[in-house]
Amino acid sequence: MKESPQTLQDLPVRIPPLPREKWTDAAREVFTFWGEPGAEENGSQTTSQMVLANHPPLAMAFNRFGKHLLIDNTAPSWARELVTLRVAWHLKSQYEWHYHVGYALNLGMTLEQVADVGVGPDAGSWSEVDAALLRCVDELWENSRVTDATWSVLAQHYSTEQLMDLIFALGHYVMLGWAFAAFGVQLEDGVDPIGFDLKTRSGRAPEATYKPGEGEGWANT
Repeated sequence: MKESPQTLQDLPVRIPPLPREKWTDAAREVFTFWGEPGAEENGSQTTSQMVLANHPPLAMAFNRFGKHLLIDNTAPSWARELVTLRVAWHLKSQYEWHYHVGYALNLGMTLEQVADVGVGPDAGSWSEVDAALLRCVDELWENSRVTDATWSVLAQHYSTEQLMDLIFALGHYVMLGWAFAAFGVQLEDGVDPIGFDLKTRSGRAPEATYKPGEGEGWANT
């Protein structure tokens, strides 16, 4: 797998986390949207929310849509994480990659399978439908189209609603990766970043992590 030409630390911070002196009631609604303990008083522990809080109306619209795609999505969690990881790999979006590797491991995906996301749909570990999910991302990334052959495989396994959710999730994470790169959103202090080679700064193996609301302490992972 190729490493990103830029790490998050190399990206210029163009829109920093909202400073405390600018914390309005509207900004506090952004901090608390995901149910993070203590966020109203102390701000969110997630850099992304603190950056988005610079524009509360946009942040709240984005969060409502993001909650559907991350939590209320009709598509199976495994399929969503495959799609999201492949998008993050194409974008070299370390913020997305870092968190969704942990989410994928929490679903039972192995580190070998996560590594194969970077190899792509032709890696030997994938089922027919998993390969089609990765190929769908690649086809849209390269040609802005999904071939009939790929769609046919997906349509055998997913309902219309699930297919719609998967495609919107794919596009959502492309948009998010671009925004974070443009804004210069950094991983949180104290995070042990997971590289695209699945190595961490500390040398420890990546571990499973929780999505918002899935378990205690999710905001610290």
